[in-house]
Amino acid sequence: MASNACDRSAPWPVIGLPTYVERTVFGSWDTPSAVLHHSYVALVRRAGGIPVLLPPVGPARPELLERLDGLVLTGGADIDPARYGGVADPALGYTRPDRDESEFEMFRLARAAGLPVLAVCRGLQLVNVALGGTLIAHLPDRVGHEGHSGGPGAFTPVEVRTTPGSALAGVVGPGLTAHCHHHQAIDVLGAGLAATAHAADGTVEGVEYADGGTFLLGVQWHPEADDADDRLMRALVGAARARTETRTEERNR
Repeated sequence: MASNACDRSAPWPVIGLPTYVERTVFGSWDTPSAVLHHSYVALVRRAGGIPVLLPPVGPARPELLERLDGLVLTGGADIDPARYGGVADPALGYTRPDRDESEFEMFRLARAAGLPVLAVCRGLQLVNVALGGTLIAHLPDRVGHEGHSGGPGAFTPVEVRTTPGSALAGVVGPGLTAHCHHHQAIDVLGAGLAATAHAADGTVEGVEYADGGTFLLGVQWHPEADDADDRLMRALVGAARARTETRTEERNR
């Protein structure tokens, strides 16, 4: 579980956090802003990483990924269903094409570079779509309840079980009570992914690479919503630190 202490003698990896542009009120201002829940920032910092906010400014560029040690694909708006051959279901939430444009390329570059990735909620769905998978347009229509959705601005507890022997189980154990807020979920699994966590109704709640290679953990829940459990972020930071140290050693040979 969480620890407030970080090893300050170890390198602090730079962790990228994509943001979204929303109209925001602060101080005397009411203006479009690049924003993200501060809980992500706090979680990265608590886990021993340096959080860097990444606004959507067009397709991500390789120069950006070269400056990161790890990436969190953050939660947010529904993905444009055209990206996975879907249709605009009446239950479709708001979409953010600027985020889609930026973050699909960001993930492609991260995957090519072997950058460790933690994908959260929308981020898990983005990874699945980027790898050729599809999404359930409105999960309550499939499972018959709204137990994953939470209310406006709220999370709902969902019991999640992990697959024994999976990387995800190695981080969070055989199961946990997750904080969820999603009305979509994985339908057809993307190429190269393994579903390694499920809710009791069969909803896919976690994925990772099937070949166990580059660090990728995708979770349908929100680890940033629980300030008592930073295991997933510490796993990402640890993988980012190990990658950085390996690359430094290789350059110094």
